[in-house]
Amino acid sequence: MPSTNQTAGSILMISTHGYVAAEPELGKPDTGGQVVFVLELAKRFSRLGYKVDVVTRQFEDQPKIDRINTNLRVLRIPFGGPDFVRKEDMHDHLRDFVTNFLAEANRKKLRYDVVNSHYWDAGWGGQRIAEEMQIPHVHTPHSLGVWKKKDMAASGNMAEQETIYRFKERIDKEFLVYRNCDHIIATTKQQVDILMEEYGMPHDHLALIPPGIDENRYTPVRPAYLQKLRDELKFKETDIYTVGRAATNKGIDLLIQALPHVRKIVPKARLQLAVGANNPRDKKRVKSWKELAKDLGVGRQVKWLSYIEDDEMANYYRAGGVFALPSRYEPFGMTAIEAMACGTPTVVTTNGGLHEVIDFGTHGLYADPNCPEEFAAQLAMPLRYPNLKEKLSVEGARFSRRNFGWTGVAKRTLRVFEQFIGRYAELAEQDDEFDDLSE
Repeated sequence: MPSTNQTAGSILMISTHGYVAAEPELGKPDTGGQVVFVLELAKRFSRLGYKVDVVTRQFEDQPKIDRINTNLRVLRIPFGGPDFVRKEDMHDHLRDFVTNFLAEANRKKLRYDVVNSHYWDAGWGGQRIAEEMQIPHVHTPHSLGVWKKKDMAASGNMAEQETIYRFKERIDKEFLVYRNCDHIIATTKQQVDILMEEYGMPHDHLALIPPGIDENRYTPVRPAYLQKLRDELKFKETDIYTVGRAATNKGIDLLIQALPHVRKIVPKARLQLAVGANNPRDKKRVKSWKELAKDLGVGRQVKWLSYIEDDEMANYYRAGGVFALPSRYEPFGMTAIEAMACGTPTVVTTNGGLHEVIDFGTHGLYADPNCPEEFAAQLAMPLRYPNLKEKLSVEGARFSRRNFGWTGVAKRTLRVFEQFIGRYAELAEQDDEFDDLSE
């Protein structure tokens, strides 16, 4: 692959689950931080001169191709039927994905220098595609089954969790993907440690590259504009905001449990929850969380927001007095990085990788989300002390912008790709010779 100031490289990115699109419908099932990650990284690759195909699943009424720019497109491959398939069940259909993609690639004579897959389902398919096309495969896990299983155990009923998340199948297939791919890009130090300790990956098989943000989109705003936003969105400066899917691991119930403790310190505190619920199971969870808030006496202090349009996301981050990331399990926490970049004081979970890299009390705050009292104390501090709030606002935004800009992430990722380009060129030439003999 050429250096980043040349034009010739071609990259295949695979992300099979969720609603992947040029303008993704964030908040829909399985459509969140990973989709943003893949698309933003692909856009930076294309800016740097690379031809990029983001390959995903075609279902419902989605078009076959989204053209994002002259170098970048989303290609959709039909498999698994016409309806949505949750990511936990995706591997039932991955053989069809591989077959259908390779047929399409051969028909259109598509050629790539490297495969970069995202999440284990795409990794399983990406490894087989890479082997068939005789090109290297670099995998980005985003989350790890072993880690998620351990953290989800805290919520109890592991038999039910196994039925929902199918941990055994996932972990077995993850191991094979990690062992067979050419390299793994982890997004946190915690992931690196788990890949080595639990999956037996050697250190030289791993690279650590944190995810990024759109530093031109997520920015602080002047005080007068901030007050105007709050008036329009019906936020108060003592509101705590979070956004995420209605998944058990997101810790929405823990945040609700923390609110009565916050209000003992900041009596006017409220929650503003943008929680996406698009299926009966998620809607049932939201109903139970509303009942929990009512039982705790804070039902009127929890505001349930409807779907947040992507172009409004930054304004909602800005409007909150504090942003909360209360997840039981979170590979990194991109929403927290985006909120910090907007100048909003942020409290993150100790169950994710982000707390490892922030300076507590300077860039942000963190606490154990499984201890509502502890999490509540950290949420209350910026609301109670203006000097701390200002420090977190300024330093958090600086930290986020300087460390997580997407162009820098893309260049670091390309350097990983470059280590493996051409690894299978001789093998591919041998295949061509066999093809010539057979004609």
